[in-house]
Amino acid sequence: MAASDRLLPQARIAGPMPWVIAIMIALTVIAAGAGLGLRNLTQSARSEIAGGLTVQIVEGRPAERERQALVVISLLDDLDDVAEFRRVPDEELNALLEPWLGPQAASAEDALPVPAMIDVKLSGPMTDKRLEGLRTMIIASAPSARVDAQARWLQPVFDAAASLQWLAVGLIVLLAGTSAAAVWLAARSALGSNHETIEIVHLLGGTDAQIARIFQRSVAFDAALGGLAGLALGLTAVLLLGKQFAALGSGMVAGGGLGPVDWMILASIPVIGVVLAVLTARLTVLAVLRQIL
Repeated sequence: MAASDRLLPQARIAGPMPWVIAIMIALTVIAAGAGLGLRNLTQSARSEIAGGLTVQIVEGRPAERERQALVVISLLDDLDDVAEFRRVPDEELNALLEPWLGPQAASAEDALPVPAMIDVKLSGPMTDKRLEGLRTMIIASAPSARVDAQARWLQPVFDAAASLQWLAVGLIVLLAGTSAAAVWLAARSALGSNHETIEIVHLLGGTDAQIARIFQRSVAFDAALGGLAGLALGLTAVLLLGKQFAALGSGMVAGGGLGPVDWMILASIPVIGVVLAVLTARLTVLAVLRQIL
């Protein structure tokens, strides 16, 4: 084996290979980070609004709107399966509408009537039967009430997030295939440039497995070098993007932060990349040697 090492010093796959692997690993880390962040965001949002519903009193007359709001609050206070509820203050509602209606809209005499809103948190998950029973009971006492499950409002957002997660998975698979193809091409090129030397090694008693191990070590070195560089680039991009989204100040976006397990998954990507590159190089070398020798 030492003789074959000396005969094939040029077997090392240098050139652009470490850079190609670095780019692939960086893109994979970014895609995986985005997918994990979306998963965490979706899980956090689902757990936060599980069992949540909103009661709106859509009534134009202020006195009647207030009366029905108090009736609903009294009903909710008597229900055992209501974990907590909160009437959203009018000042908070006006602040939410101010960007759309202007600062004077809430105090104007002809201002658009703002519904009274009550946030409710039930103990246990929300089901269609449970929601319908609460809606029937509340509307019987407050005809202007509108009862909606919060999860239904965000279902299109959850569906979009799920689609983006599958897109991230598809991108990771595509990048893995592209990396394997790059290693395959590089291995075949190196074998072609060392064809005559490989024949001599065979005449000296070297086996296909011994020659394949030489190329494997070369690929492992290049893949490890490119993997570390790609990991550094990818993690830098993920951290910068995380800071940008954190600056939005949205509670929902804050739920998409990465945890310790997520960072461990991202850190394992270069290791998986090295294993994939070495396996691809070995299979490629053995297949080509069986054809040409």
